[in-house]
Amino acid sequence: MARVARKNYSLARAIMRKGLETASVAAGHSSSSLRIAPSWFIVGGQRCGSSSLYEYMVAHPLITRSAVKEIHYYDNNFQRGDSWYRAYFPTRLYARLTAMRLGREPLAGDATPYYMAHPHALGRIAKEYPVAKILVVLRNPVDRAYSHYFHERGIGHEPLASFEEAIDREPERLKGEAERMAADPGYYSFAHQNFSYVTRGFYVQQLEHLFSLFPRQNIKILSSGELSKDTAGAMAGVFGFLGLPSNGQEKFRRENARSYPPLEAPMRRRLQGIFAPHNKRLFTLLGVDYGWNKVV
Repeated sequence: MARVARKNYSLARAIMRKGLETASVAAGHSSSSLRIAPSWFIVGGQRCGSSSLYEYMVAHPLITRSAVKEIHYYDNNFQRGDSWYRAYFPTRLYARLTAMRLGREPLAGDATPYYMAHPHALGRIAKEYPVAKILVVLRNPVDRAYSHYFHERGIGHEPLASFEEAIDREPERLKGEAERMAADPGYYSFAHQNFSYVTRGFYVQQLEHLFSLFPRQNIKILSSGELSKDTAGAMAGVFGFLGLPSNGQEKFRRENARSYPPLEAPMRRRLQGIFAPHNKRLFTLLGVDYGWNKVV
């Protein structure tokens, strides 16, 4: 009974949140030109801790919350135009009132982890906001892939009941999708967004693309381990990166966590073998070894 009650409460809360989001955005369309622009973006990676990072950030009084965390404008909704996008952000009046109260205007941002994996999203952001601050959270790609699979199962996107089968079928499911997306900026690939368990863990290719578009000093990269083990220290670094003082927060709650059985050792070793050369290139690129290639 308790589990059913929690499920019903979560469903009711999600419905209420969706209703508030819809109403906010509908009202925002008529005043999009009067709204503040984003100055920071969380662009990746999915199931790496981006939801927690976002919640820790918007707890700061000088960082505003958008109408929804993942706006998906620069990947799946770019054809809707800037007025649609800006409707998700607070008004300039709100910014001025905040400045009167706190001494400076707040920062708005967009946290959509799919941006880093999408072939057009980062370029679109760079063209419109070339000096934006970009944040990335990286997690052991083996654990990320496994978490991603259970996330897709949980929201009803993934019909395959076996993680191993999902990995086996990923090349078939994604065949030609990235190429079609690159050739047709308006093409949406459900498979690429939802079934790219291994592909999304090839971080080095994604970061090389990111580094080609933004100044390195405008990019902040965190590991999920750093964010979970020393959250206060990691967030002090994030706020400093954004030019803000620390908000003094000491207690942090992990967001969007899921429970699932441990990954079996043979499958872990198989995935480690796939990711190892990519991880090695990543460690060289960043000048840090996260220890993901250590056999366990």
